[in-house]
Amino acid sequence: MLAMNFRGPLRVRIDHKPMPEIQHPQDAIVRVTRSCICGSDLHLYNGSVPDTRVGMTFGHEVTGVVEELGAGVGNLKIGDQVLVPFNIACGKCVFCQQELYGNCHESNSQATAVGGIFGYSHTGGGYDGGQAEYVRVPYADVGPTVIPEGMDPDDAVMLTDVVPTGYQAAEMGGIQPGDTVVVFGAGPVGIMAARCAWLFGAGRVIVIDHVDYRLEFVKNYAPCEAYNFKSLGDVVVFLKRTTDWMGADVCIDAVGAEAAGRVMQTILGRKLLMQGGSATALHWAINSVKKGGIVSIVGVYGPIDTLVPIGNVVNKGLTLRGNQASVKRLLPRLIEHVQNGILDPKALITHRIPLEEVSDAYRIFSAKLDNCIKPVLIPPSARS
Repeated sequence: MLAMNFRGPLRVRIDHKPMPEIQHPQDAIVRVTRSCICGSDLHLYNGSVPDTRVGMTFGHEVTGVVEELGAGVGNLKIGDQVLVPFNIACGKCVFCQQELYGNCHESNSQATAVGGIFGYSHTGGGYDGGQAEYVRVPYADVGPTVIPEGMDPDDAVMLTDVVPTGYQAAEMGGIQPGDTVVVFGAGPVGIMAARCAWLFGAGRVIVIDHVDYRLEFVKNYAPCEAYNFKSLGDVVVFLKRTTDWMGADVCIDAVGAEAAGRVMQTILGRKLLMQGGSATALHWAINSVKKGGIVSIVGVYGPIDTLVPIGNVVNKGLTLRGNQASVKRLLPRLIEHVQNGILDPKALITHRIPLEEVSDAYRIFSAKLDNCIKPVLIPPSARS
């Protein structure tokens, strides 16, 4: 089959790899119809996440058709069209029982933090992802969800990660009616977090980024105030000034390891890889939120030390909340929001690219060319 093949930092290509096989009675084999490139895939692509091994196939945002089932799968049948959450979750461990599907203990039992994730290095369990023609889906009775009849497949693929991650970013912020919410990052997740902040009652939403076309997009989609940090001088001072020197009620870090804006963080976190990414956005969030405020973190950082102003967290009495989105927990509500027209996920998709052109797709998305917001890869069988 055709599959994306990671050959080292900034090097991916399309290649022929063996077809995935049923390895456990709870497995399913899914023929991929859509797979996205995520902003967090760029952390792998750029070499920011440890133990990303040559030969791995990325891709944790997948829809497809069930082609083969293990003997122990009872909730699916051959031919079902499914969306596959990025979490690989057993559904039975102590964390899954708390609906913390992003922290499943069984799918990534060698880790002390994150559960299994499709196509996200061996820190995420070493599972191949769905930027391919076929993908093996473990615990197929738990994660894969049959796509509701009539739902646009482009909406469905966005429900595997972007929508639930943006929604949970707002949810973890504990937004109260009338709150001022600042979102750092106008990538797809930041855009969705800004949109979802209104669903929780925000009175004002501000987005900070440095790419003008993304800021223009989020200003229209969310809608919200949008500012290029390069034009603001000191970002924290600006945000304090515009909130009567109190600070925002809630700040959301939707950037993670690839943040720009501070030379030292960029050198240590992105160039020398001496910490788990550039924590610039996290610094800004901590320093610009009000005393007693909440910082919600969905941006991905590597599992090594990161320079964070923890003294400011303590002295300001802040609450920090972060996690991988528990997609399965959120899907019923989010499917309803899409069906009712409250959310329009497919509007974020700007590029539909043949799987065979995956290397070009990564280059376009990484370099922010051609006003790219969200690229989706389409395998040959889904184009016929």
